[in-house]
Amino acid sequence: MSNLHSTVASAIMNRYTANADRVRELAAPLTNAQFWRKPYPYGNSFGHLVLHLTGNLNYYIGAQIAGTGYVRDRPREFNDPDPPSKDDAFQRFDDAVEMVVKTIREQSPEDWSAEYSGVGTDATNRLAMLVQCAAHMQHHIGQMIYLGYELNRPTAAMSR
Repeated sequence: MSNLHSTVASAIMNRYTANADRVRELAAPLTNAQFWRKPYPYGNSFGHLVLHLTGNLNYYIGAQIAGTGYVRDRPREFNDPDPPSKDDAFQRFDDAVEMVVKTIREQSPEDWSAEYSGVGTDATNRLAMLVQCAAHMQHHIGQMIYLGYELNRPTAAMSR
């Protein structure tokens, strides 16, 4: 493994692991009810964002790079009328992150520049897609931070 290859793989794996740890940390104080509650009619629940990140990783990395055969139902990620429990949602999320790390670990130096295509992305190679998905997680972590504050505000607690 070349030094650049191992540096890139390590950095990206560490980013996914750190992102997943941060999502779990932010969700830890939330009850199952809070996890699925939308504090605003126009936004998402924390839980639906977890389902969305899980679907995102399973499609863009699992189906398109790892060849898992995953079929995505993106609208359901945000509107599942019968969502899983918080624990089940996190088991699926953890499985997706584990698959991503395994997929990164299996990339050869040539694989980073391998052609890539997926619905809804402009990434043209695997490295670009892996970076894009990590950035996507960071974006939603920002929303999760805000949701956590909102769900734990004293006035929000009184209105539950």
